[in-house]
Amino acid sequence: MKQYLMRPDRAVGIVGYGAYVPRYRLPAKEVARVWTNGLGGTPVREKAVAGLDEDVITMSIEAARNAIARAGISPQEIRAVWVGSESHPYAVKPSSTIVAEAIGTSPNIQAADWEFACKAGSEAIQASIGLIGSNMTGYALSIGMDTAQGRPGDALEYTAASGGAAFILGPAEESLAIFQGSYSYVTDTPDFWRRSDEVYPSHGDRFTGEPAYFSHILTAAKNMMEMMDTTPQDYRWAVFHQPNVKFPTRAAQILGFTQEQIEAGLLVGDIGNVYSGSSLIGLTATLDCAEPGDRILMVSYGSGAGSDAFDIVVTDKLLERKHKAPSTRDYIMRRTEIDYALYTRYRGKLRI
Repeated sequence: MKQYLMRPDRAVGIVGYGAYVPRYRLPAKEVARVWTNGLGGTPVREKAVAGLDEDVITMSIEAARNAIARAGISPQEIRAVWVGSESHPYAVKPSSTIVAEAIGTSPNIQAADWEFACKAGSEAIQASIGLIGSNMTGYALSIGMDTAQGRPGDALEYTAASGGAAFILGPAEESLAIFQGSYSYVTDTPDFWRRSDEVYPSHGDRFTGEPAYFSHILTAAKNMMEMMDTTPQDYRWAVFHQPNVKFPTRAAQILGFTQEQIEAGLLVGDIGNVYSGSSLIGLTATLDCAEPGDRILMVSYGSGAGSDAFDIVVTDKLLERKHKAPSTRDYIMRRTEIDYALYTRYRGKLRI
């Protein structure tokens, strides 16, 4: 098992991080009012909705600027810009090049868009660790961002939300949190998909919990801890992909983590499932609360299916940098409630 643990030749960490959540909120009870006459339970309280002038690119730029502010570096020092999403604005034209130019990087960089359903962002982080860890570059920017879509009336419409996070990775000696190791686990499991000519995604219903989400999250977490010789008690915090409130809570209980360990990063009830940014924005909220020496286990999940697991330890540099940009909770508290009619306009659901 040890040979599957990924560690770079030189230690890599998070130099800066930033989140972004749109201000608009659609209450789950409003979705239920329209489609079920208010009957039945709701998987979240409300979800974040991108405005008419927001998309993956604009939100990525905001999160990236927050990450740069915390990193305290010039954008010209970044040598890779990677944007993970399943809702890129263009089918053919990268989001990453627009983000790179908007934040002021040099054109002499590597840029690419990443896809792997909800773990596109953590996939970009894995690649950044390899790029920096092999001494190919000093800093890389990895983003997980989505304006997730749900078919009108579908269960996904309650949770499919907008938002995400950005991370600048760099040398461990400059980092506010250091990656101790990482691990990836993937299989071909039907769960959630969207063909290129379809507007809305489909999901496998009975496959979504088992063998999709739980099999991958639990396997990745257990293998990560086995390879690191750790137990849940060795971690101050844990962050799991959060399609709803029940799944990450149950996964934590099965693995032996307490509710207190996952509470800081459990945001889905407040903003919904931001897909490619789900576990990443949970990590930003956790870092906002963390202290030097805290150890964090983060496990992402992407339909298709796969999970990335990361063992992270916080350094004393976090204390001097965490307040240099808005916290994730600042964005969550900044809210304007909308009704279903305005939501359909903002998300282009009225098609003629």
